[in-house]
Amino acid sequence: MVVMGVDPSSVATGWAVLDGDSRKARVVASDTIRPSSRLKLSERLHVIHEHLASAVAQYDPAVLVIEAAFLYRNVKTAFALGQVRGVVLLAAVQQGVMQAEYSAPEIKRAACGYGAAGKEQVATMMARILGLAEVPGDDEADAMATAWCHLNHAARPSVARRPR
Repeated sequence: MVVMGVDPSSVATGWAVLDGDSRKARVVASDTIRPSSRLKLSERLHVIHEHLASAVAQYDPAVLVIEAAFLYRNVKTAFALGQVRGVVLLAAVQQGVMQAEYSAPEIKRAACGYGAAGKEQVATMMARILGLAEVPGDDEADAMATAWCHLNHAARPSVARRPR
Protein backbone atom coordinates (compact mmCIF):
# COMPACT_ATOMS: atom_id res chain seq x y z
CA MET A 1 0.00 0.00 0.00
CA VAL A 2 1.25 3.48 -0.86
CA VAL A 3 0.68 5.90 2.02
CA MET A 4 1.60 9.58 2.30
CA GLY A 5 2.23 10.92 5.78
CA VAL A 6 2.21 14.67 6.43
CA ASP A 7 3.54 16.63 9.41
CA PRO A 8 1.81 20.02 8.99
CA SER A 9 3.31 23.36 9.96
CA SER A 10 3.27 26.84 8.42
CA VAL A 11 7.05 26.96 8.90
CA ALA A 12 8.16 23.46 7.81
CA THR A 13 5.67 20.87 6.54
CA GLY A 14 7.24 17.45 6.21
CA TRP A 15 5.83 14.77 3.96
CA ALA A 16 6.83 11.21 3.14
CA VAL A 17 5.52 8.49 0.87
CA LEU A 18 5.93 4.91 2.08
CA ASP A 19 5.18 1.79 0.06
CA GLY A 20 4.69 -1.57 1.71
CA ASP A 21 3.03 -2.90 4.82
CA SER A 22 3.68 -3.18 8.55
CA ARG A 23 6.31 -5.89 8.03
CA LYS A 24 8.35 -4.13 5.37
CA ALA A 25 8.03 -0.64 3.96
CA ARG A 26 10.32 1.58 1.96
CA VAL A 27 10.52 5.32 1.56
CA VAL A 28 9.52 6.25 -1.98
CA ALA A 29 10.04 9.99 -1.48
CA SER A 30 10.13 12.61 1.26
CA ASP A 31 10.67 16.33 1.54
CA THR A 32 10.13 19.34 3.75
CA ILE A 33 8.25 22.36 2.45
CA ARG A 34 9.74 25.55 3.90
CA PRO A 35 7.88 28.62 2.65
CA SER A 36 9.74 31.88 3.15
CA SER A 37 9.02 33.49 6.52
CA ARG A 38 8.68 36.78 4.63
CA LEU A 39 5.47 35.55 3.01
CA LYS A 40 2.05 36.26 4.48
CA LEU A 41 0.28 33.23 5.93
CA SER A 42 -2.04 33.07 2.92
CA GLU A 43 0.97 32.91 0.59
CA ARG A 44 2.66 30.23 2.72
CA LEU A 45 -0.58 28.21 2.58
CA HIS A 46 -0.54 28.50 -1.20
CA VAL A 47 3.08 27.25 -1.38
CA ILE A 48 2.28 24.29 0.90
CA HIS A 49 -0.87 23.40 -1.05
CA GLU A 50 0.84 23.58 -4.45
CA HIS A 51 3.79 21.46 -3.33
CA LEU A 52 1.60 18.82 -1.68
CA ALA A 53 -0.92 18.74 -4.53
CA SER A 54 1.96 18.07 -6.90
CA ALA A 55 3.37 15.31 -4.68
CA VAL A 56 -0.06 13.68 -4.25
CA ALA A 57 -0.57 13.71 -8.03
CA GLN A 58 2.91 12.30 -8.65
CA TYR A 59 2.89 9.49 -6.07
CA ASP A 60 -0.86 8.69 -6.07
CA PRO A 61 -1.11 7.40 -2.48
CA ALA A 62 -4.04 5.23 -1.42
CA VAL A 63 -4.32 7.29 1.78
CA LEU A 64 -2.98 10.62 3.03
CA VAL A 65 -2.38 10.47 6.77
CA ILE A 66 -2.09 13.51 9.01
CA GLU A 67 -1.67 14.07 12.73
CA ALA A 68 -5.00 14.84 14.39
CA ALA A 69 -5.52 18.37 15.65
CA PHE A 70 -4.85 18.99 19.31
CA LEU A 71 -5.13 21.92 21.68
CA TYR A 72 -2.50 24.64 21.80
CA ARG A 73 -1.99 27.26 24.45
CA ASN A 74 -1.15 29.79 21.75
CA VAL A 75 -4.37 30.53 19.84
CA LYS A 76 -2.53 32.16 16.92
CA THR A 77 -0.43 29.00 16.42
CA ALA A 78 -3.53 26.81 16.64
CA PHE A 79 -5.34 28.82 13.97
CA ALA A 80 -2.32 28.76 11.64
CA LEU A 81 -1.93 24.99 12.08
CA GLY A 82 -5.63 24.49 11.41
CA GLN A 83 -5.29 26.40 8.15
CA VAL A 84 -2.26 24.35 7.12
CA ARG A 85 -4.16 21.14 7.91
CA GLY A 86 -6.98 22.45 5.73
CA VAL A 87 -4.80 22.95 2.65
CA VAL A 88 -3.16 19.54 3.21
CA LEU A 89 -6.55 17.82 3.33
CA LEU A 90 -7.72 19.86 0.33
CA ALA A 91 -4.76 18.59 -1.72
CA ALA A 92 -5.84 15.01 -0.95
CA VAL A 93 -9.53 15.59 -1.65
CA GLN A 94 -8.77 17.28 -4.98
CA GLN A 95 -6.98 14.11 -6.12
CA GLY A 96 -9.65 11.77 -4.72
CA VAL A 97 -7.31 10.40 -2.04
CA MET A 98 -8.79 9.14 1.24
CA GLN A 99 -7.52 10.67 4.47
CA ALA A 100 -6.87 9.28 7.94
CA GLU A 101 -5.84 10.91 11.21
CA TYR A 102 -3.98 9.63 14.27
CA SER A 103 -3.09 11.41 17.49
CA ALA A 104 0.52 12.32 18.24
CA PRO A 105 0.76 9.64 20.98
CA GLU A 106 -0.60 6.97 18.59
CA ILE A 107 1.98 7.93 15.97
CA LYS A 108 4.85 7.92 18.48
CA ARG A 109 3.68 4.60 19.92
CA ALA A 110 3.69 3.04 16.44
CA ALA A 111 7.18 4.38 15.71
CA CYS A 112 8.86 3.95 19.09
CA GLY A 113 6.59 1.89 21.30
CA TYR A 114 6.22 4.91 23.59
CA GLY A 115 3.56 7.61 23.16
CA ALA A 116 5.69 10.43 24.59
CA ALA A 117 8.84 9.76 22.54
CA GLY A 118 10.92 12.77 21.53
CA LYS A 119 11.62 13.92 17.99
CA GLU A 120 15.14 12.48 18.04
CA GLN A 121 13.80 9.06 19.10
CA VAL A 122 11.21 9.13 16.32
CA ALA A 123 13.81 10.05 13.70
CA THR A 124 16.22 7.35 14.89
CA MET A 125 13.51 4.68 14.89
CA MET A 126 12.27 5.65 11.44
CA ALA A 127 15.81 5.33 10.07
CA ARG A 128 16.11 1.90 11.71
CA ILE A 129 12.65 0.59 10.75
CA LEU A 130 12.82 1.85 7.16
CA GLY A 131 16.48 0.90 6.61
CA LEU A 132 17.65 4.45 5.88
CA ALA A 133 21.37 5.19 5.58
CA GLU A 134 20.91 8.48 7.44
CA VAL A 135 18.58 9.71 10.15
CA PRO A 136 15.98 11.98 8.51
CA GLY A 137 15.26 15.52 9.66
CA ASP A 138 12.54 15.99 12.27
CA ASP A 139 9.76 17.07 9.89
CA GLU A 140 10.32 14.26 7.39
CA ALA A 141 10.77 11.72 10.21
CA ASP A 142 7.46 12.78 11.74
CA ALA A 143 5.79 12.39 8.34
CA MET A 144 7.34 8.92 7.95
CA ALA A 145 6.12 7.97 11.42
CA THR A 146 2.63 9.19 10.55
CA ALA A 147 2.54 7.01 7.42
CA TRP A 148 4.11 4.09 9.36
CA CYS A 149 1.37 4.39 11.99
CA HIS A 150 -1.28 3.94 9.31
CA LEU A 151 0.49 0.91 7.83
CA ASN A 152 0.50 -0.66 11.28
CA HIS A 153 -3.17 0.09 11.89
CA ALA A 154 -4.13 -1.10 8.39
CA ALA A 155 -2.50 -4.45 9.18
CA ARG A 156 -4.95 -4.91 12.05
CA PRO A 157 -8.44 -4.42 10.56
CA SER A 158 -10.12 -4.83 13.93
CA VAL A 159 -8.44 -1.66 15.19
CA ALA A 160 -7.92 0.15 11.90
CA ARG A 161 -9.49 3.55 11.59
CA ARG A 162 -11.81 4.21 8.75
CA PRO A 163 -10.33 6.83 6.43
CA ARG A 164 -12.28 10.06 6.41
